[in-house]
Amino acid sequence: MTSEATNVDETGELDVRGMRKPDKHPTIFATYAKLGVGEAFVLVNDHDPKHLHDEFEADHAGSFGWEYVNREVRDWRIKITKLATTPLPRMLADTSDLAPATTDATGAVWKLEARERDLDSNIVALPPNGTIDTHAGPDLDVLVHVLAGNGNLVTERSTIDLTPGVLLWLPRRSQRAFLAGDSGLRYLTVHQRRQALVLDTSRAKAR
Repeated sequence: MTSEATNVDETGELDVRGMRKPDKHPTIFATYAKLGVGEAFVLVNDHDPKHLHDEFEADHAGSFGWEYVNREVRDWRIKITKLATTPLPRMLADTSDLAPATTDATGAVWKLEARERDLDSNIVALPPNGTIDTHAGPDLDVLVHVLAGNGNLVTERSTIDLTPGVLLWLPRRSQRAFLAGDSGLRYLTVHQRRQALVLDTSRAKAR
């Protein structure tokens, strides 16, 4: 066990049973981050930390070990091992399975779940003839890839036809509106990570 893993005691255990709930997961992930490849610690908890395992899967799929050592009331012990120096590249989804437009799909039908990331990404679905009204985009650039369906992107000066395969660049703060066609519209967005999106319609009039 590396000497830098200061949250772990001499027996190689991290006991979080006495910690405040908001402190548990940050402490566990900080301890994991300090491990060298092949090193491990035993997490001691008062219940089966299934949600914690889901968070490890979201951030470190394939690069960590999770082994139950003990499963007793108020004495759950899980050996967590670091198997790679960084999170591994991995397939997140098959867009061919997500792409077909349907009449009842609206909003984000897929999003990037990893907590530790520099990017945000979503697959947005609009039903047939659905719209996203004219708005000024956020203070960051957005890349859009049309996956399925058809429609139009309306800018301040022109209208761009949207069909599968079209790759769009939306400059920061640019005004735009999305109009889905008769078959609906689905597209992938990729941009720098940000806080919750707030659309600014103060400078734009609905078309």
